Amino acid sequence: MKSLAAVCHGVGEDWRVQEIEIDELGPSDVHVQLAFAGLCHSDEHVRVGDFAATEDALASLGVSSMFPVVGGHEGAGIVRKVGSRVSTVAPGDHVAVSFVPACGTCFYCASGRSNLCDATAATLAGPMITDGVWRHHVDGANLNRMSQVGTFCEQLVCSERSLIKIPPDVPLDVAAIVSCGVATGFGSSVRRGDVRPGQVVVVVGCGGVGHGALLGAVSAGARAIVAVDPVGYKREMAQRFGATHVADSMTEALPVVAEITAGRMADVAVLTPGLLRGGMLIEALPLVCKDGRVVCTAVQRWDEIDAQVSLYELAMYNKAILGSLFGSTGPREQIPAILDLYRAGRLPLDDLVTERYALADVNKGYADMNAGRIVRGVIAFG
Repeated sequence: MKSLAAVCHGVGEDWRVQEIEIDELGPSDVHVQLAFAGLCHSDEHVRVGDFAATEDALASLGVSSMFPVVGGHEGAGIVRKVGSRVSTVAPGDHVAVSFVPACGTCFYCASGRSNLCDATAATLAGPMITDGVWRHHVDGANLNRMSQVGTFCEQLVCSERSLIKIPPDVPLDVAAIVSCGVATGFGSSVRRGDVRPGQVVVVVGCGGVGHGALLGAVSAGARAIVAVDPVGYKREMAQRFGATHVADSMTEALPVVAEITAGRMADVAVLTPGLLRGGMLIEALPLVCKDGRVVCTAVQRWDEIDAQVSLYELAMYNKAILGSLFGSTGPREQIPAILDLYRAGRLPLDDLVTERYALADVNKGYADMNAGRIVRGVIAFG
């Protein structure tokens, strides 16, 4: 099968739309005709080299490079064909893509933490996670796919572990952005941050994941939400989605939070910047109160190992710094739950999609994102 896809051939190179070759399905594979793919910042981090795996990590997967790679790990579409062993989806089903596969049998899946599924380790690069066979090729070379899905492609062939069946009345563009960004941000507030009714929340970084965190804080009953972002348009959008106050930096947010809380400070701060840096923690800890929680939800460089924190403040004020992957909730639980809230009229997800692009315009979409002109862009396949 041939399909058009946006492929990156090396660090710093633009996405190149070209025809790729996809071999016949294996027994555990699924063919999905994609309707929409989300333009998540993580794919851009791969392209520019921020999210580059170590040589040892790549060697463990049997590859020497993450390139060439089909971009995209958010998406939604309709199942067209399934392998003989597939049992969770069937032709005609509407599905959302999950960048975290959920095998259902590893230790973490079995203990209710499928967002930490062991199969995720194999999603950086390499052949199909179903049987270890390369099925995607370009210019005669084997082709990696972002998170073992690669949604910047008209035709998606992936493991059924990476697909979540959704109700057919859910708009597929909404399902696409929920499949990563919204679910990740929402769970970062509700699950990892454990936001409770009446609490005060700070969200640092108001892109797609940050807006998911805002919606999570609203749903959890936060009484005040301070949205922090240097881009005016994103601060304005944040207020549309539930932020009660805004600031352009964490430094500017300090007196705002102090005034809201009579000096006690926020209960939770969720860090959802475009790229997480170690120096952000020393700014974030003073934003939260005694027993407060700082949730770190963002891509970071593999070689970023230094972080500044006040150990006295951390220990003596009983504060917590927490990491979060996929909102600390399994995709088979999180994605349907958020879509149910949307269907009930509780989450205004239609308004999050601020621009649609053709596949040929993928580079323009990322240029708009980097310039702060959009909150969420999607590729519409037609």
